[in-house]
Amino acid sequence: MRVPYQNLKAEFERVLLSIGLQVEKARQCAAIFAANSRDGVYSHGLNRFPSFVQTVKEGLFKPDAEPVMENSLGAIEQWNGNFGLGMINAGTCMGRAIELADKYGIGCVAIKNTNHWMRGGTYGLQAADAGFIGICFTNTIANLPPWGGLDPRLGNNPLVIAVPRKEGHILLDMAISQYSVGKLMESKAQNKPLPLPGGYDSEGNLSTDANAILQSKRMLPIGFWKGSGLSLMLDLLATLLSGGKSTMQISEHEKEWGVSQVFICLKAGGEQNEQIINGILEYTKSSNPVDGSRVSYPGENMLRTREKNLQEGVPVDEKIWEKVLEM
Repeated sequence: MRVPYQNLKAEFERVLLSIGLQVEKARQCAAIFAANSRDGVYSHGLNRFPSFVQTVKEGLFKPDAEPVMENSLGAIEQWNGNFGLGMINAGTCMGRAIELADKYGIGCVAIKNTNHWMRGGTYGLQAADAGFIGICFTNTIANLPPWGGLDPRLGNNPLVIAVPRKEGHILLDMAISQYSVGKLMESKAQNKPLPLPGGYDSEGNLSTDANAILQSKRMLPIGFWKGSGLSLMLDLLATLLSGGKSTMQISEHEKEWGVSQVFICLKAGGEQNEQIINGILEYTKSSNPVDGSRVSYPGENMLRTREKNLQEGVPVDEKIWEKVLEM
């Protein structure tokens, strides 16, 4: 089943207004959820929407709270999200990082006491749309074992890097596990195996069974020990730069809230850089493809999916869509 993108966005906004969000915040959040599904990130679009609504109803997030700047060091600023909506806080911080980069050439905004930003790529694209290179990352509740360990002690800390390009931005948006929690939940709901092993089952065997991995809580970090180290470093940077909570402190609560995030912007340059970027992409894509595969740059498949979904409608899980319509 497919639903027109504008219909999707309108229903999200209707529901968010009904649970008390201010008009502008409801509009911004609805646009992000709809754009995530439009771009093929269904795990952070429609599929995540009902749980977001429930979290707001439970009072875990403070919809009326506003982020405030607490400390300025020129091109670097520290903000407090006051436990408000993560998407609103993230958009505000990346917007401020863009302003700083326009002035100084680089801008860095770190925020504490914020919440889940949904798709991190949203804010990388925000920077790229403004003509800047964007880098951002967040820590999370502990849901990933360190390499050599059995118990979750690391966050599945997403890292985003976006480079602006006229023909379509380059966007790397990755979790530190082989598959994000959202992707595992999506595969579980569809009762489909993962294309590659994404973690371990309860017996310690590598598995493509998303449900078994979710039950064991032993997701596989990208690059094995390298991904484990990268997760730790991102947690350290987010915590130290923001003055906020670490994964250890976030994990003292059953549910994730009050995370720390960092947003960095860099001036990207002009036409000469565009030529350099295109040359690098052409060289990369000139590699002979493996049978049945194609060489793509990060974000290329997203652009292809976006175009198709705008023309044909956005694919939706019918049960989840009906649930939203009934809200």
